[in-house]
Amino acid sequence: MRSLKIILLASAFNGLTQRAWLELHEAGHAPSVVLFTDENAVCEQIEHSGADLVICPFLKDRVPQQLWSNPRRPVVIIHPGIVGDRGASALDWAISNELQRWGVTALQAVEEMDAGPVWATCEFNLPPGLRKSELYNGRVSDAAIRCIREVVEKFNAGFTPEPLDYHQPHVIGRLQPNMKQADRAFSWHDCSRFIKRRIDAADGQPGVLASLAGAQYYLYDAHLDARSGTPGQILAVHDDAVLVATGDHSLWIGALRQKPQPGEETFKRPARHLLAQQLHGVPTLDWSIATQPFNEEAYQPIRYRESGHVGELTFEFYNGAMSTEQCQRLVTALRWAKARETQVLLIKGGRGSFSNGVHLNVIQAAEVPGLEAWANIQAIDDVCEELLSARQLVVCGMTGSAGAGGVMLALAADIVFARAETVLNPHYKSMGLYGSEYWTYSLPRAVGPVIAEKLTEECLPVSAKQALQWGMVQEIGPRCPDEFGLWLLQRANGVLTDPAYAPIRQRKTRDDRLLIAQCREAELAQMQLDMVQNRNQFAEKCRNFVYKRKACGTPQRLIADWAQLPETELSE
Repeated sequence: MRSLKIILLASAFNGLTQRAWLELHEAGHAPSVVLFTDENAVCEQIEHSGADLVICPFLKDRVPQQLWSNPRRPVVIIHPGIVGDRGASALDWAISNELQRWGVTALQAVEEMDAGPVWATCEFNLPPGLRKSELYNGRVSDAAIRCIREVVEKFNAGFTPEPLDYHQPHVIGRLQPNMKQADRAFSWHDCSRFIKRRIDAADGQPGVLASLAGAQYYLYDAHLDARSGTPGQILAVHDDAVLVATGDHSLWIGALRQKPQPGEETFKRPARHLLAQQLHGVPTLDWSIATQPFNEEAYQPIRYRESGHVGELTFEFYNGAMSTEQCQRLVTALRWAKARETQVLLIKGGRGSFSNGVHLNVIQAAEVPGLEAWANIQAIDDVCEELLSARQLVVCGMTGSAGAGGVMLALAADIVFARAETVLNPHYKSMGLYGSEYWTYSLPRAVGPVIAEKLTEECLPVSAKQALQWGMVQEIGPRCPDEFGLWLLQRANGVLTDPAYAPIRQRKTRDDRLLIAQCREAELAQMQLDMVQNRNQFAEKCRNFVYKRKACGTPQRLIADWAQLPETELSE
């Protein structure tokens, strides 16, 4: 197939855009990214690039007429809806209406939003209980990548896209209005499953506005529970979540965002943090795997089970962010699990991201963000130290994508297994950080010093396939989360006798404690300069991330050589 110059026009270099960029690279094409800033700059960059094709995997802005009206270079929108579906709330409506089947459509940009001719479509079953971010990063992302592959193949073959025709019986999607808070509203007297579905459909953005503890908050991260009480009453606190009574049972709410006053900006925070002043007298439920290791509680951010000689510890932190307190809880759990008479310790993530390192939102909310960042990085280092010092052979299951310290946390294990199509971002520099989590020990151990420098300096995403080739990952398992979980436990049970892992088992006998301690000390010396003294503008970059500031330009590292504009200033 002919290699193409492809522009990825996106509102952000998010997970799907990264997957598209990696997919096109690995297929032999030359993708380049344009982040949508202002219309004139976007048009100039694309019009002068000589691109063959423009694909928009994640675009919130309207495509300028100057771009979509060019007949020689199509602009293809990846829309998260079935053929005929139109509007910005496609997934919100699909979850709210409990549809059993949904899809993704690749359509050509025209003047009317989502009304252009169809290049490709891919449908999938929609299981109940998925939150929007989980759906988007899973089935929607998978379907979008299949559509992108098909678009590229058809473009090379001279395909003419089919006009959208609502008279065709297979076109069952329709124009849907943007979902408003009135469409998301619920009463705490409603049943738990209904309220959870409302919250799931708004997960990520914008959240569901509701009254709680005498104020208005946007709600996120809901989990069912069987306890009951007066609807709307906060019944208990556990870890970072609060338990709120509903019409039949109750829901754990893990994250909130305060409704802003005019001119004010707010961001998501752990529910217990935001409601701290309203929780006096509310009972705290302090179960953990160290105190009640095999309890039957429905909501367990850290949970444990054993299978044969394998102890499996699962941690599931919202959006993959790990605060100081969450890291401390994980350290306690790891110490308990390490004391068990198991031979393999399997540590894995939950339904969302595996881990993205320190919790930037909690850091930003602190009275002195730099000091909270400093506490957070030491706490996540403690998690990594527990893995590096384990008697057991440590296996890490990367159940989802990972970034920065989350990647390095995985590499602290002896063996890393990744779910197919996960994306890793093994770098810190773009956030103004040197990095810690023992990366100066674990990353060169996995890939060698040359590749380690390349990964941390280039600041580009890495596919699971590339990670396997470089030695960051030892095996890749099934893409289906449930299948991956079964496969992972099976492989963890086999690593003690598998001849392929004899060198790693032998490596466990080496005494690297002094080197490991020296790496931590040197890394933290650099991180103190970054986090406390703000050497490389970490404070500003953290603030921009938390408040979701729009990029002022496309980072130079994402622009291919063929797409460079002479004498154009581009942000780093």
